[in-house]
Amino acid sequence: MREDKQMLMLTHLSQLLSLVTGLGGFIVPLILWLTQKDKIAGMDFHGKIILNFQISMFIYSIICIPLIFLVGLGFFGFLIIGILILILPIINAIKVSNGEIPNYPLTIEIIK
Repeated sequence: MREDKQMLMLTHLSQLLSLVTGLGGFIVPLILWLTQKDKIAGMDFHGKIILNFQISMFIYSIICIPLIFLVGLGFFGFLIIGILILILPIINAIKVSNGEIPNYPLTIEIIK
């Protein structure tokens, strides 16, 4: 296995495709993880946490839909989710480039 911090960093940043394409922020990291997890050191770990984060944000988004009708709490939830989806991939890409371990709070560990 080879080390490739740039590929790991790009995998984190690829989540931002969700803001443009909708599902691209899930599909691109999934493809990178599936194709590179045996070739790049750390890709298995990073791919799993990215996919767990994306799945968690999707679940939280689904929960926010009925909460819209409950005093508008869903709008607040969508705002928080939007901020997390925008900021955390950038912060974690920087962490990876510096050799630090990324952290995605509020992530449900679905893929182990």
